[in-house]
Amino acid sequence: MTSPELSQEEIQQEIERTRERLGETVEELAAKADVKARAQAKATDVKAQAQAKAADVKTKAQAKATDVKAQTQAKATELSGQVRRSQVVQRRWPLAVAAAVLVAGSVAVWRWRKK
Repeated sequence: MTSPELSQEEIQQEIERTRERLGETVEELAAKADVKARAQAKATDVKAQAQAKAADVKTKAQAKATDVKAQTQAKATELSGQVRRSQVVQRRWPLAVAAAVLVAGSVAVWRWRKK
């Protein structure tokens, strides 16, 4: 078993080291067997990942919102220029409508007299 050269003190130290290793092994096995603690640890990890992903998505959404706002402002500026140009056409529009009504009225009177 043990060699006769080992003193009792050395044997005692070897026993203590063995007990420590055995204690660590038992603790590791107990940790693996503790399903509730492992589930809580996993839940904590998943929660942290979800929070990180949410922060990432929020950052991307804010960046996209800024881009869309800038594009919207540019488009609004462009459209305001088009509106100004179309106001000239709008001033002529009542004249075109009056002419169309006059033509339609003339056709109606002509058909009515023809009967």
